[in-house]
Amino acid sequence: MEIVTGNSNHPKNSIKRLNSSSPTKVNILMVDDHPENLLALEAVLMSPNYHLVRANSGKEALKRMLQQDFAVILLDVQMPGLNGFETAKLIKAREKTKHIPIIFITAISQDMEHVLQGYEVGAVDYIFKPFQPETLKKKIEQFVKIHLNNEESKLQTVQERTEELNKKLDRTALNLRRTEALAKVIGETIIDTIITFDDQGTILSVNPAIQTMFGYDPEELISKHVCVLLHETRAGTSEESYLASLSCIKQYAGKVMESVVYRKDDSWFHADILIGETTVEQHKIYVCTIRDVTTRKQMEQAQKLQFDQMEKMVETRTLELTKANEELHKEIIERKRMASHLYRSQERFRKIFDSSPCLMAICSIEDFIIIEVNAYWVTLTGYQNKEIVNKKINAADFIDESTGKPIEFDQKHLNKKIHYKTKDGGLREGLLSTEIIDIASEPCMLLVLTDVTDRVHLEKQLARLDRLNLIGEMAAGIAHEIRNPMTTVQGFLQIARNNSELLSTEIIDLMLEELFRANSIISEFLNLAKNKISMKKRQNLNSILGAISPLIQAEALRSRKYVKLDLHECPDILLDEKEIRQLILNVALNGLDAMTQNGQLTIKTYTKQDKVILEIKDQGKGIQPEILEKLGTPFFTTKEKGTGLGLAICFSVAKRHQAEIDIATGNKGTVFSIHFPFIPNKEEG
Repeated sequence: MEIVTGNSNHPKNSIKRLNSSSPTKVNILMVDDHPENLLALEAVLMSPNYHLVRANSGKEALKRMLQQDFAVILLDVQMPGLNGFETAKLIKAREKTKHIPIIFITAISQDMEHVLQGYEVGAVDYIFKPFQPETLKKKIEQFVKIHLNNEESKLQTVQERTEELNKKLDRTALNLRRTEALAKVIGETIIDTIITFDDQGTILSVNPAIQTMFGYDPEELISKHVCVLLHETRAGTSEESYLASLSCIKQYAGKVMESVVYRKDDSWFHADILIGETTVEQHKIYVCTIRDVTTRKQMEQAQKLQFDQMEKMVETRTLELTKANEELHKEIIERKRMASHLYRSQERFRKIFDSSPCLMAICSIEDFIIIEVNAYWVTLTGYQNKEIVNKKINAADFIDESTGKPIEFDQKHLNKKIHYKTKDGGLREGLLSTEIIDIASEPCMLLVLTDVTDRVHLEKQLARLDRLNLIGEMAAGIAHEIRNPMTTVQGFLQIARNNSELLSTEIIDLMLEELFRANSIISEFLNLAKNKISMKKRQNLNSILGAISPLIQAEALRSRKYVKLDLHECPDILLDEKEIRQLILNVALNGLDAMTQNGQLTIKTYTKQDKVILEIKDQGKGIQPEILEKLGTPFFTTKEKGTGLGLAICFSVAKRHQAEIDIATGNKGTVFSIHFPFIPNKEEG
């Protein structure tokens, strides 16, 4: 497009005149949601003649335009909320702002449809990032000059416009030249080829990009037919062929057309062609924009090739998976059948395992790690499931009764008599059997332990009761026969004691002492009698302990030992005070005898459920197992001058009070626990 110039209205002279008459800064609006982009634009356009206004969104830009006028708008396309295209539509829809030139700036979409959309909403240019700063500055200068001229025109009054009509015409011509110059600058800076041609297809103008894209000098194509560039084949170049091609090209006006175009050297490339149509002085003019999309096409072809290869791979893999799936389906059916059979077997074993009255455990043969135990194992041993499962079995907790050594679990056992320890350190009796079983194809050991503690305890109790009954009957018999002559002897000796001529006092005292001791033994025998009647009444155990404690304290201090009373609130129960005092004294004195100097004897009372419990704990060396079994047997004693009847009397007293005596012993001392039943008043009768 040619530019008409004149010396009197040269653009530079006009700009100087406008600058001299308009010292006010020109407003330029920059719209971008990224502050760094606004800062970059500001650095490029910084000038004392410009007032640069920032806006971070389309909505903020519209607010700015309501507050002040702008010479040009630099508008980002991609923004949250209102994007660049929507913002431009709103600007052009407003009468006051529709004349402001808009330049789109984007770094994302360079597709022709987006460029066309930008021009359709009213943009005068479409700049891609990164842009050339000098080019942008020149474009802005041109738009500012246009704005200044427009502002100058607005300031002219109607009278001045009438008087200076010729000057106005000159300015109009100048504006035209400026517009042409601007179009030239735009055409020179854009990377796409822009061609204008008339209704007959004659090329009117081309921009410099034609040389880079097609290899033609712009002058070579002026007045040539546009089909020289846009015809899909170079074979036919007749007028009829050109007319047919031109007709086809015109049909694509306003649309993006994909085509193959040829360079001057007959090489070709893929291009997107956009045809725009306008009318100038009743003549149709067409503007054609050509963009080289060879790289994009190559990428599309590569992607298509890759997609085809992937489709083949997927098809092959699908066939393999289908075949594998069929085989897997058969295997699943077989596994389900086997699993069903295994499940039924496991269910039977599980029911036997869980409901067995014996202690049962499963452990691995390799490392003897416990895999599982049944509920009865947890109940009797006192261990929680999590405390023993997945832990190695402790052979020291299972002692062979015959050898006193830990059980060897790598050997098979059948009803082996053992002692096993519970969590609280107690020992129980049992019969151990082991068997090798397979669980999940892994060899394991099944431990079956039949607890016989209660049976053994019952047998011992029956044996002890038999002995006590026998001794009681014997004591009742001999006491009746011996007591009368002893009473006579005692009387004569007392009379003779008053006559010192008969016997010396020392001999008489010695005889009396021996007779008293014999009488004491006979009394203890009588206490063992089965048919002895206890004089019980409801009273408090703590009161009896309070009354007898000074005697125990005195005995302890005599041997440099200590007694601690830990008495808790207890209900009144049926007690024979004399018998209970004797029981407490016997156990307490035994505890003091078992300790060395500075030892402490603790006497404690408390309630637990429906029992009143008396505990007497010493700090001695404990009782040996072989002695512990014989405790309470008449005439059995470890003392040099003992009768062996003290604990036998204690057991007899406990029996008459329906109480139970438990003995816990160790290397840190022995605890005697007497459990008295609590009987409410309504049950006394």
